[in-house]
Amino acid sequence: MQDSETRATADVDVLVVGAGFGGLQMLYRLRELGFSTQAVEMADGVGGTWYWNRYPGARVDVQSIEYSLSISREVQDEWTWTELMAAQDELERYVNFVADRLDLRRNIKFNTRVSSLTWDEKAAVWRVETDQGDLWRARFVVTAVGCLSAPLEPAIDGVGEFAGVSLYTNRFPKGGFDFSGKRVGIIGTGSSGVQATPVVARQAAHLYVFQRSAAYTVPAGNRPWAAGEFEALRRDYDAIRAAQFASPQGAARYSAIGLPITGGTSPKILETPMEERLARLEREGWLVASPYAWSDVRSDVEANRAAQALYAELVRRHVNDPQTAAALIPHYPLGCKRPIIDIGYFEAFNRENVTLVDLRKGAIRQVKAQGIETEQGFYPLDVIIYATGFDAMTGALNRIDIRGRDDRLMRDAWLAEGPRTYLGLMVAGFPNLFTITGPGSPSVLTNMISSIEQHGQWITTCLEHLRKNGLRTIEATQRAQEEWVTHVAEVAQGGMHTHRSCNSWYLGANVPGKVRVYMPYAGGFDVYRDRCDVIAKGGYAGFVLA
Repeated sequence: MQDSETRATADVDVLVVGAGFGGLQMLYRLRELGFSTQAVEMADGVGGTWYWNRYPGARVDVQSIEYSLSISREVQDEWTWTELMAAQDELERYVNFVADRLDLRRNIKFNTRVSSLTWDEKAAVWRVETDQGDLWRARFVVTAVGCLSAPLEPAIDGVGEFAGVSLYTNRFPKGGFDFSGKRVGIIGTGSSGVQATPVVARQAAHLYVFQRSAAYTVPAGNRPWAAGEFEALRRDYDAIRAAQFASPQGAARYSAIGLPITGGTSPKILETPMEERLARLEREGWLVASPYAWSDVRSDVEANRAAQALYAELVRRHVNDPQTAAALIPHYPLGCKRPIIDIGYFEAFNRENVTLVDLRKGAIRQVKAQGIETEQGFYPLDVIIYATGFDAMTGALNRIDIRGRDDRLMRDAWLAEGPRTYLGLMVAGFPNLFTITGPGSPSVLTNMISSIEQHGQWITTCLEHLRKNGLRTIEATQRAQEEWVTHVAEVAQGGMHTHRSCNSWYLGANVPGKVRVYMPYAGGFDVYRDRCDVIAKGGYAGFVLA
């Protein structure tokens, strides 16, 4: 890195970190309001999640029409979705269309990673340094780094010894990969592994799926739009957006796992006779085994077990081999982890060229030059796909050296105590630093686009308020932050997400050494949005404006 005295310096009102959905909508809003703005993106293109996650089968889990930005009427009117739930390639084309149509690239520096953010107390600005030697002085910084954007490297002995091809779902080759004639192993059965399995199975000579923990996954129900269907929805965009913002999940027609939101009160499974449960299973299939199908399943352990039994019955009906079916039935609470959508996952295990390796019967010992050695035996492979997940919600922020007042390093506090924010928007001791969909906000429990846009609206309204009133800084108070952290923990209690048998990335349980703290806000997107609005309209209670 060059000496700080010789580096070029550019002063901006706001610096935005990231050029995915969050960064692009933030950049557009700020430019429209006349703020000088610079965005920094470590990739060579826009898209965020949909730039990096190009693995086979990658697909969004809400209606594509709802997984889209509302910032521009022109974008809404000119873009046409082809499917109910868009695949990765279509989502990446959409994000590029947004960037081009709104001329956003001219304010983005690509192939550049922010290495440090340092608060300059005297000047009341952030010093932003990058791995390319840039130095910006920004009055405000908005981090739009994503909740699932810090990949976890596989913690398996011998990974570097493999003589075949190693692929990673979180940075899959742009041109794809031809698995024809290959012996392939997939390690991991989270969303990436589940979605990739059926696609790889159709190409590979043989596919081995290495499963440590079975997944709750349901069919996506994806399809092309019927003639005139999308056009009718596009004419109704305003109503759809209003319904999204009024919904607990931030989705008008579908929940954040792709399941229809029917409205009204669902029945209690414990008050429903078994024959009626089974009759409903026959009518509704997988929907009846979702955590949203019964009003008591997400809070009552006995009810949850009853729903698990329905789910297990569905797995057995779709998987021919009884032993394989038994291994594919999860042993943790339904709703503990973020449910997954798939297209043909269970059916893939009925193929002769697909083998499930249940690691509960014998773990992976190490990767060797010619394949994977487990306690059950050796599996010769030509290709290994690592679908090993992310350091969720805090990982991307913790990988930046963020120093606030008194040279305090943010990640030190977060690694010791878990993330602490006010509203998931700001952190005490770090003035003028906003976090889009940060820990303590609904984010991953919602349609992410709704959460991203709600934060973008709130931040720009706040910056307008500061500008109008001649104010230089805004900072969360320690008291407001602690009260919010306590509230986030309280509303999460009693649900399956925090059950003692649940080990999910919501809690950071997938990252060795990470403090086990429930990170998202579970009180509902609609409730959270109203709370944020009340705080802003009331003069930003819980913040110090100076």
